[in-house]
Amino acid sequence: MIALGGVIGAGLFVGTGAGIALAGPAVLISFAFAGLLALLVLRMLGEMAAEHPSGGAFSVHAEKAIGPWAGFTVGWTYWAAVGVVLAVEATGAAKIASTWLPAVPQWTWVLVFMSALTAVNLVNVRSFGEFEFWFAGLKVAAIVLFLLLGLAAIAGIGFDSPGTANLEDFLPNGWGGVVAGFMVTVFAFGGLEVVTIAAADAEDPKQAVKKAVRTSMTRLLVFYLGSMAVVVTLLPWNDSEVGASPYVAVLNRLGIPAAGQIMNVVIFVALLSAINATLYGAARMLSSLAERGEAPKALLLKKNGVPRNAVLASVAFGFFSVLLNYLWPDTVFLLLLNAVGSALLVVWAFIAVSQLRLRRGTRNPAVPMWGYPYLSWLALAAIVTVIVLMLSDEQARVQILSTGVLVAAIAAVALIRSAVRRNGEKISR
Repeated sequence: MIALGGVIGAGLFVGTGAGIALAGPAVLISFAFAGLLALLVLRMLGEMAAEHPSGGAFSVHAEKAIGPWAGFTVGWTYWAAVGVVLAVEATGAAKIASTWLPAVPQWTWVLVFMSALTAVNLVNVRSFGEFEFWFAGLKVAAIVLFLLLGLAAIAGIGFDSPGTANLEDFLPNGWGGVVAGFMVTVFAFGGLEVVTIAAADAEDPKQAVKKAVRTSMTRLLVFYLGSMAVVVTLLPWNDSEVGASPYVAVLNRLGIPAAGQIMNVVIFVALLSAINATLYGAARMLSSLAERGEAPKALLLKKNGVPRNAVLASVAFGFFSVLLNYLWPDTVFLLLLNAVGSALLVVWAFIAVSQLRLRRGTRNPAVPMWGYPYLSWLALAAIVTVIVLMLSDEQARVQILSTGVLVAAIAAVALIRSAVRRNGEKISR
């Protein structure tokens, strides 16, 4: 459920509208490619996590495979990015809550959500697991119900079926639209890495990650591709309502009362779930960095198995965003999103390189990567291709360059630290 809940978020319920606007019904191809890339990344992660379970997950793997500077770079990049994502998710949830109670300022809602979910993560690991289980369960139930209603409408059971009329113009923007749709939809799969971080807290990490990897991505592909197939079959792809919120548009088409408010509740739950999972992953990553001497030792303090200081450090920017929401409530969401939007690609690239190198010394892994090394190289090539495509796109270029500056700065610090350590060892000799 953590694997499913970590990926199913506002990116699916709202962000997919941008992919449909770019690719039309061919967004199904865009999603298929994005989903296959995510599936390969998760499989590589699963192979490494089963052999080397750790709360630092891909940061630890990068350190083992490439060197300390790589573990430092990917660990701190991930932590910095998800710290900002926490603020983005809290801001998104606050915007929805403000429509229900407009008298309460947006910044107040951010403060409430950050405080409540920080408390949940400070109690114990079981509290996090319970909350995330129910959050994920609600999201999964909403998607299953959506799929059932959509399939009934397509089949003409209780609804007027449009047949295949909306699919006749399948490639309205050509293959260029499919590529543009892929660039957008690939980010909808961000969050899958949390499952390998959580595996370290399981009673049997190897079996836990083995089961999660084998089942979660198949279900996610069904949910994503199935729901997109429902949307583009029932409605014209260029309908303005589809671009704004495809799920609401379908429910309105089916005559479901208060469709907009129903989806607002689902998206609200999805965002709270994302905050919960993101905070968990950020705290474990920071604690792992501290264990390896790459972060202050004070962050190692644990109570009931929870790295309390790491949790508090990870929510710092989230609480700072309360001030940002007070000062710029209308623009803070997009500004924050642009700052870290492409960090996912950096993390995935490190995962691919780490798996390629670690597999050489691993015999009979419990969760073997398919088609090694060919599919691993294919995944890495696909990630690099997305980065190149984003650099060539005027709107996406800001995101990728902002992330590039962040990663370069962290890598520079890592290399300087390594050089200082080497010099210190020479002097001590």
